[in-house]
Amino acid sequence: MITSFDQLDLTKQYTYADYLKWQFKERLELIRGYIYKMSPAPSRRHQEVVFNLSGFIWSHLKSNPCRAYAAPFDVRLPIKDKKSNQEITTVLQPDLCVVCDLSKLDDRGCLGAPDLVIEVLSPGNTSKEMNHKYNVYEECGVREYWVVYPDYEHVIVYLLDQDGKFVGQHPKNIGEILQSAVFPDLAVNLSEIFAE
Repeated sequence: MITSFDQLDLTKQYTYADYLKWQFKERLELIRGYIYKMSPAPSRRHQEVVFNLSGFIWSHLKSNPCRAYAAPFDVRLPIKDKKSNQEITTVLQPDLCVVCDLSKLDDRGCLGAPDLVIEVLSPGNTSKEMNHKYNVYEECGVREYWVVYPDYEHVIVYLLDQDGKFVGQHPKNIGEILQSAVFPDLAVNLSEIFAE
């Protein structure tokens, strides 16, 4: 049993079965088997933006069969038909996600691609990590992916096209309304999202 983060070999690939055995407080994600340590506590600004987005999404979904979840919430992203704990090598904790296929939900989180994933960037996010997440979300079929930049007060939205590739949309900035493509009646006022 692994009881300390220091016991892990960061050059080794792990599976979700390994992840379930770890008994320590540090938060981490697995991307294709490799460990990415998460910040112990996000910044106040990060949390404000996540909280504001959560409120908008909650009010939109309260009469909708889809479900929204905030981190920490495990999203297990299997590659093709590899769905056993020993085969899954990607476990992410997006800041927010919305799942409409409720059969993907279990007591451990979500097994499969959410319909909407929102990542709010922090100074601790590396470009390598974000590049890997983009590729995995695209490959697994996330229909809409928002990358939120609190420091610059804008959001970049990626939509999955018919070929299974993300297409970036024109950035949305503070003062504009972000209209979801997957949830057409979800319109987010970015002035309220980035309000302090």
